[in-house]
Amino acid sequence: MGSDTSDVLIIGGGHNGLVCAAYLAGAGLKVRVLERRGIVGGAAVTEEFVPGFRNSTASYTVSLLNPKVIADLRLHQHGLRVVERPYANFLPLPDGRCFRLGGPDTQSEVAKWSTRDAARLPEYYAMLDRVVAVLRELMVRTPPNVSEGFVLADWIGALGVGKQLKHLDMRGRRDLLDLFTKSAGELLDAWFESEPLKAALGWDSVVGNFASPYTPGSAYVLLHHVFGEVNGKSGVWGHAIGGMGAITQAIAAECAARGVVVDTGAAVERVLVEHGAGKAGKAVGVRLADGRELRAKTIVSNVNPKLLYQRLVARGDLEADVAQRMDRYRCGSGTFRMNVALSELPDFAAAPGTRLQPHHQSGILVGPSLQYFEQAYFDAKSKQYNGGWSRAPIVELVISSTLDDTLVDSRLAPAGQHVASLFCQHVHPDVDGGWDAHRDTVARLMIDTVDAYAPNFRRSVIGYKALSPLDLEREYGLVGGDIFHGSLGLDQLFSARPLLGQGNYRGALQQLYLCGAGTHPGGGVTGLPGRNAAREILRDLGRKPRPD
Repeated sequence: MGSDTSDVLIIGGGHNGLVCAAYLAGAGLKVRVLERRGIVGGAAVTEEFVPGFRNSTASYTVSLLNPKVIADLRLHQHGLRVVERPYANFLPLPDGRCFRLGGPDTQSEVAKWSTRDAARLPEYYAMLDRVVAVLRELMVRTPPNVSEGFVLADWIGALGVGKQLKHLDMRGRRDLLDLFTKSAGELLDAWFESEPLKAALGWDSVVGNFASPYTPGSAYVLLHHVFGEVNGKSGVWGHAIGGMGAITQAIAAECAARGVVVDTGAAVERVLVEHGAGKAGKAVGVRLADGRELRAKTIVSNVNPKLLYQRLVARGDLEADVAQRMDRYRCGSGTFRMNVALSELPDFAAAPGTRLQPHHQSGILVGPSLQYFEQAYFDAKSKQYNGGWSRAPIVELVISSTLDDTLVDSRLAPAGQHVASLFCQHVHPDVDGGWDAHRDTVARLMIDTVDAYAPNFRRSVIGYKALSPLDLEREYGLVGGDIFHGSLGLDQLFSARPLLGQGNYRGALQQLYLCGAGTHPGGGVTGLPGRNAAREILRDLGRKPRPD
């Protein structure tokens, strides 16, 4: 049996695990991170996918990374630099026109389609800003726990939530209710009339969400994506120079400065549990795939809760109700992710030219309307008719190399060539015959979908790496391809994420904590689950300093 002198073992070296580790080590604890892959960063990594071409291979754009995390962990001092897109989205349309959203000309651009929408757009953004200002404060808080032992601290937490919501007037509370319960389509149809505008705004409601924009609750997924900021500008999306791996490498550098030990190639096979007189077992260590056993008084999981409780914790070590509810925990995002090496920039019929233009540096969205989004979902959901993928998919194309000025020795692509991220919806997480049999067929469909709007695209493809939902699970631990570690439905949010009784980052076993995206406030590269979990761990251990 191996031994370990760590106070804390963290399972999974994704960005939240690293964030949690850095805060714990900052309070003087000996922390060890165990990462299955050969590189830390989880889904926020920069990797070579075709010889000579590097890209953010899973997560591909930045906005949600919390400013407190950036400041506390000195990420800028460790080299992190984020640049903004010139505008948010560029939509080439089937009739040969195009639509641009964001930047200084947004009002006049929207007015081309609807003067009414142009007049209403500032009011819509103001509504979101009012709600987000309050919810942004709740994101950095620990949700009040709802358990059999609901104690004074939980009541205080509940009062804190109520105090934040009091900042909203009645109109704001009604807006909040709409955003949590209604569909994005219903919300946007009530606000606007022009289809391209609704598509550009509604895209955020289906990103990583295997649902129609008219699915009740999808408005919250839209809201989840507008919490962020880049360089102090709210709601803006940007690019981390060097790719998303620059974020996690900066966090890893701060971990190293604080004495965190990070082991790569260290796959955890089992959480070791001891049972005493108490009701719940106690997590006391882990067994690695190579047979080593490491022990510590605190075990922290940064993996998907379904993966943790169904593969790493023996079912017999869980209460029956927890095991059964985790069987029903919803994962699956309908996402097909591609990294593509290009010999030249796309030449869009709606905005001709292969010389660099601002739209090449924006989020390029193939998907002209909410109805198009809905049909894409229905196609993928109906496996018996369409095989498990949309015949007219939604594709967001982000050409990272157009924004990146990394030096020659570590640039994303050779001079004059480019790398693109394709984030594609919708595909079914589970297809007949398995994804290995259909991956390249669907990859060609995605390329052809872009080629219909930029006729040079297919011939410019030098090579690609496609990631089906199964690949996302195998390579990055995203069960069902779910980028959020669990659907963002009302039954899997806040105090109920991942389950009631575990919403405060304390797991199903004594000494087991949760710090991943399957906890509040959910997915995206925010760092907040890791930060919030560290605060609760340090509180239980009586250690300071604790993040506020």
